[in-house]
Amino acid sequence: MGQDDSDAQVRRLWRHRGTTLPTPRRGPRQQLDLDAVLDTAAALADAGGLAAVSTRAVAAAFGKTPMALYPYVGTKANLLELLRDHVSALPAWRDPGPSAAADLTAWGTALFDLYAAHPWLAAESWARTGRGPNERDWMERLLGILHAWHVPPAGHAPIVTVLYATVRACAETDADYRRLGPDGAAEWLAHAEATRRQIPDLAERYPLAAALTPVTPDWADNPRATIARAAGLLTATGR
Repeated sequence: MGQDDSDAQVRRLWRHRGTTLPTPRRGPRQQLDLDAVLDTAAALADAGGLAAVSTRAVAAAFGKTPMALYPYVGTKANLLELLRDHVSALPAWRDPGPSAAADLTAWGTALFDLYAAHPWLAAESWARTGRGPNERDWMERLLGILHAWHVPPAGHAPIVTVLYATVRACAETDADYRRLGPDGAAEWLAHAEATRRQIPDLAERYPLAAALTPVTPDWADNPRATIARAAGLLTATGR
């Protein structure tokens, strides 16, 4: 991406935070609203995943050609970056909780809920995230929690990395559980029961795994519930 393209993308990303949108150099002046374009792209992604999002599909919703959309979003990679940031607005935040673990849990479950609303977010490469203002707000909020609770600076980077990775993994697992459905869950349980019948000494072979207890009794609730447990562990070790 050249400097002009990079500048244009930054102007798009920060359009509500002080920059002005690049305008088409040729042809009619502004005809599309970028927020409306991204709302349409988000609806396509929520319904069919990122595979359903293309400049052609988004442009068709406005009766335009893909080429007509280019001045507004740039390349498809730019479109996806704009889309990620567009749906990632930080929710309203409550007052500080009684502990660092409580505040990290609130942050983590809020991000988990964002991923649950837009499962395709967790499927995107982590290497491409974090360049827009909304995604930066999440990071700043997390670092603000660590600062407010006087977590030593040396612990900040590990906690940030592990908590982001944990929430992302839990969200992906939650999405997998949702796709599994009742039939898939029944098949999994049937296979587990068959294993116990055919390998009667399974618990003796794997005693530590047999003693492992889930975070919550309902397996489907475990991905979200795990975040609170992880927050407690991180604050205990991050100091």
